[in-house]
Formats: sequence, structure tokens, C-alpha cells
Amino acid sequence: MNGIAVVILADNETHADMGRLANALELAKEARENDDEIRVVFDGAGTRWVPALARDDHPLHKLYDAISDASVACAFCSAAFEVKDQIQATGIKLVGEYEGHPSIRKLLIDGFKVVTF
Repeated sequence: MNGIAVVILADNETHADMGRLANALELAKEARENDDEIRVVFDGAGTRWVPALARDDHPLHKLYDAISDASVACAFCSAAFEVKDQIQATGIKLVGEYEGHPSIRKLLIDGFKVVTF
């Protein structure tokens, strides 16, 4: 089995940001459909996407819903970008393995190929 970690750093301020997010979610969905092990990490400004994507009326909600069970968000960044409580309300796990942030190194050591958006 192959492991793919999709790290979403894109903010949610522009149409281009939403394009990067859509591409990230499509990659994760394609990987899952091909039986690859996936992790989706919302990090940095990318943590702002989680509360928006959790809404049924968001244009990318259905795509997000297909991979949300493989998703985590950065504990430090969710607080820094003031979305921690909103993320916790969605049920997405907050992780802070290295100084409050997800450990990308651990993903690499565990054999995941890491792709950033």
C-alpha cells in the first residue's frame, strides 16, 4: 500500500486559493479510490478551510466529506488563525506532534509521499 499525505497550506481568501484546495482534495479522493493510504493535513492558513468545508452549502463540501475521516488540523495554527473552536466543533482532530504542529517529518519517516498545496 502506498501512503500519500496531502498538506493544505493555502489560505481561503482568493479564487486561486480555492483552486489549490480543490486540487488537494481531488488528489486525496483519487488516492483513496485507488486504495492508497491517505492523510490530509490542514496547516497554517489552510486551517481556515475546515469550518467552511464542514458546511453543507460549501461548493467543495461533498469532495471534503469524502476524505474528512483522514483529515487532521494543526493545533497551533488553528489557534493562531482563530478557528480552533470551530474546527473542534467539526470533529476533525487537532494535532501538535512537534512544538504544536503536525510532524511532517514523521509522515516522511513513515513512508508517506508528501504533497503540499
